[in-house]
Amino acid sequence: MSNELLFSLGFLLFIVLILALDLGLFSKRDHVISLKQAGIMSLIMVGLAIGFYFVLLAEGHELHGIKDFARLQEIVTRHQHHIKLIPDDFYGSLAIYKQNLGLEFLTGYVIEYALSVDNIFVIVLIFSAFSVEEKYYHRVLFWGILGAIIMRFIFIFVGAALIAKFAWILYLFGAFLVFTGVKMFFNREEEEKIDPENHPVVKWASKIFSIHPRYEGKKFFIKINHKRFVTPLFLVLLIVEFTDLLFAVDSIPAIFAVTKDPYIVFFSNIFAIMGLRSMFFLLVNIIHKFHYLKTGLAILLAFIGIKMLGHIYLERWGFTTQHSLIIILSILVISIVASLVFPKKKLH
Repeated sequence: MSNELLFSLGFLLFIVLILALDLGLFSKRDHVISLKQAGIMSLIMVGLAIGFYFVLLAEGHELHGIKDFARLQEIVTRHQHHIKLIPDDFYGSLAIYKQNLGLEFLTGYVIEYALSVDNIFVIVLIFSAFSVEEKYYHRVLFWGILGAIIMRFIFIFVGAALIAKFAWILYLFGAFLVFTGVKMFFNREEEEKIDPENHPVVKWASKIFSIHPRYEGKKFFIKINHKRFVTPLFLVLLIVEFTDLLFAVDSIPAIFAVTKDPYIVFFSNIFAIMGLRSMFFLLVNIIHKFHYLKTGLAILLAFIGIKMLGHIYLERWGFTTQHSLIIILSILVISIVASLVFPKKKLH
């Protein structure tokens, strides 16, 4: 069994344990997640991500089974890590590699976590449009995360295979991100609306499933006269999954701007979407206060797209992952601080 497979299985086992813990703590009974609970879970998830960063710093070479300089050189070339190895100094070069690997994970995690905020805006609208009771938010988001993990896994490794085979796809991703960023910037003031009856997922589901007209508590399915129906809560789950799929189209190419190692892309992605649920409950009632965040995310996407388009020139100028992380954090901090310092004026 390869090192990559063993490392990934260990990681997935860890994620399953976290989900099981989450399910045990919060899903024994359906209730509204308090700000305190959301804060604790958010701190735990961020702490776990930071802990994983230190695992990569210490044991990152085990991911690809690096035992000698030749293998190290092969992995650095294959995944296009922009680092300079030290000839005749395997351990010194390995330290550089692990430090860079950890930094790529951390930068990817910050990008994905930041872009998740935009996802929260839409999920709030979905729950509101479908009149979902607040005590069932956690149930929908929990099962939504499971589906998202599977979809992200497929997206990431297919994307990595395509990039490895067709290098020009990076430029396509870059152009798409710049386009998305510019579009988001000019549409930042528009209020998004969701029409429950005419939503494409609802129309699609109505052709496949028999839909029960009303909620039945926390149930996704119900049987009436030996016939199985899906409830509106299941439709909401499908729409949340569909929404995550749309956001993955933006966020996954964005992380490939930082690292071409699909495992690091996957790890950073999963940690971020695992933290999305707790962040949702933390921000759901105050997210409207961060009105400059959409502007910040638009600039962030455009920056990452430009970085992908001009990566050859940036590398020649000595632009590193550390520089990317500093710029990304600066964009996010400025947009959050600006939202608080210059609150949105209320219309009378």
